[in-house]
Amino acid sequence: MKNKIKIARVSMDLTQQQLADKVGVTRQTISLIEKGKYNPSLKLCLQICYTVNKTLDELFWLEREEWRNGKN
Repeated sequence: MKNKIKIARVSMDLTQQQLADKVGVTRQTISLIEKGKYNPSLKLCLQICYTVNKTLDELFWLEREEWRNGKN
């Protein structure tokens, strides 16, 4: 999950700070989400998705193997 969010953000030419400002959180929160160390609320997930023009499945879906291995 973590790399998907960063890739989507960078593809939209957004810094962590810019994304944070658009969704109403701190840059540190975006950093933690990208590192897989923070589980955002559904509302925040949707805000991120709308901002980077991706669906929930594209950014936040964990494959079965990732889920089993505890990988984000």
